Amino acid sequence: MNVNAAAEVLQNQTLAPSLKILLILSLLGVLPAIILATTSFVRIVVVLSFIRQGVGTAQSPPSQVLIGLALFLTAFTMSPVVKEMKHVAYEPYAAGSIGDLEALQRASVPLKAFMLRQTREADLRLFYDATHTALPATPDDVGLELAVPAFVISELTTAFQMGVVILLPFLIVDLAVSSLLMSMGMMMVPPSTLSLPIKLVLFVLVDGWSLIAGSLLRSFA
Repeated sequence: MNVNAAAEVLQNQTLAPSLKILLILSLLGVLPAIILATTSFVRIVVVLSFIRQGVGTAQSPPSQVLIGLALFLTAFTMSPVVKEMKHVAYEPYAAGSIGDLEALQRASVPLKAFMLRQTREADLRLFYDATHTALPATPDDVGLELAVPAFVISELTTAFQMGVVILLPFLIVDLAVSSLLMSMGMMMVPPSTLSLPIKLVLFVLVDGWSLIAGSLLRSFA
């Protein structure tokens, strides 16, 4: 009976108002890092940057446009996770049935589940080996301190894999234009002068932005 009472007290534990303010201010300071490390933003923004590099346009689209598009795609892919966090954590917390700490613990569960779905076992094993800890029996036993870095590495790996697929067609165009100019004896003409409009035309004809956005969204399914 005493154990049950202690567990109930811990679940309903509420932080003091001063600690709440301090926690909120601290979270606001690290909010960009949290978004980068725990959402789909990393994969999306890296893939979009590969597109600009492949086309060969240094400032088109501008970085602000790419980041804005990445943020909206991130919001779209993360919306099911946010809805689940709202259902399991915010609504009971707003109703007063759970405390601050319990709400944070419940909110981390859907987020951790999303990260682990996108994390490769090899990357997760890397951090467990570094801490000399055995792999957990279930995903629920994985701590956030290990899930987050493993998730970021997996996202970077996946983004670079998608980037290679994106860059290959542009590379073929660059090689074909360079070979054509060399065969015509026009070695003084920069290949980008001809390859840039060709790559832009091909990218528009295949509806490249729609293909890339669809591929990114399906990669998180």
